[in-house]
Amino acid sequence: MDVDAEDESGRTGRRGGRSGRVRRAPLLRTTDRLVLPRHPELHIPDTKIALSTASVYPDNTEVAFDLAAKLGYDGVEVMVWNDPVSQDLSALRELSDRYRVPILAVHAPCLLITQRVWSTDPWTKLQRARAAAEKLGADPVVVHPPFRWQRAYARDFVLGIDRMAGESGVRFAVENMYPWRYRDREVLAYAPGWDVTEEAYRHFTVDLSHVATSRVDAFEMVDRMGERLAHVHLADGSGSGKDEHLIPGRGKQPCAELLERLARTGFDGHVVLEVNTRRSGSPAEREADLAEALAFTRLHLATGSRVL
Repeated sequence: MDVDAEDESGRTGRRGGRSGRVRRAPLLRTTDRLVLPRHPELHIPDTKIALSTASVYPDNTEVAFDLAAKLGYDGVEVMVWNDPVSQDLSALRELSDRYRVPILAVHAPCLLITQRVWSTDPWTKLQRARAAAEKLGADPVVVHPPFRWQRAYARDFVLGIDRMAGESGVRFAVENMYPWRYRDREVLAYAPGWDVTEEAYRHFTVDLSHVATSRVDAFEMVDRMGERLAHVHLADGSGSGKDEHLIPGRGKQPCAELLERLARTGFDGHVVLEVNTRRSGSPAEREADLAEALAFTRLHLATGSRVL
């Protein structure tokens, strides 16, 4: 018969009759809201931490709202993709109200698999993304640079994004991408280029998984973005050449150091966990992974240094 046992650290668990092994209670339940206590010597910025709905792929958008509410995220970033709910503003508003989770950002449908979502015309996609952000109370709209084969769109992209940014209070935060690699070959798939800091965009999104894949220095890129850094996609990467979107702390990117820097310098955008949980193994393990990601982010956004 199993009996309650207490190990030397004072934690209670269950001891198997034959093996004598102690099975400790989990340190963190995925249903716990993750909120750091206030402390006079600890600066905790007002930066909101959101969950990208892409983090539950291939599950649907509602699953992301449910997990964001359960785990204590401050909101969600909606990835507009092939899930019909992600394209439906009324359905999104209903989910936001039901789960009491605000929509903090909208990711325009820029992926290969979303070429026919909200029209085949890329400018129409961006106009609809901006309208969605305005109606849902979100900011910014995250957008990728064009693919090279979208020649007319790519030719006018820099000026067109600037024009659209001037027509609304919604910020278009252009996201850094990466060169595509196959064996020893490198393919430049984006135009004007994957390194968005080479262009005069008003606002940027930095994605640390993309930084890892492009094999550049994260802080050098963030320094080039400067005050135009408006949005962060937090995920880790090993630099393997694949866009991994690992849980922060499981790769080689300076995720903790970047968060600490954002806290010190008064960053006023959102930090979005955009991670790959397809290998989590089960819904419970995915919840634990997303809880870990949130705890990591809250911990490292707290700093003992004052805002500069």
